[in-house]
Amino acid sequence: MAITKSAKKALRQSKRKKVFNDAHKAVLKTALKNVRRAEKGDKTTLAAAYKAIDKAAKRGLIKKNTAARRKAKASRALRPA
Repeated sequence: MAITKSAKKALRQSKRKKVFNDAHKAVLKTALKNVRRAEKGDKTTLAAAYKAIDKAAKRGLIKKNTAARRKAKASRALRPA
């Protein structure tokens, strides 16, 4: 357990950040799940997934190249046949 005052504060901050990170990760996972379930050529689902991926990358939840890879995979999945 944290002993010093600064360690206690760091623990409080990390708990607060974890709540936000978990919420944003859930949004990202839901968007990617919706892409897998969507029909080919569904542009609204793809747009929502792009938005969630870009926000996750901006906030530091995923790295830039991971975001690019996931966007490419989502685009391939919804490409009209």
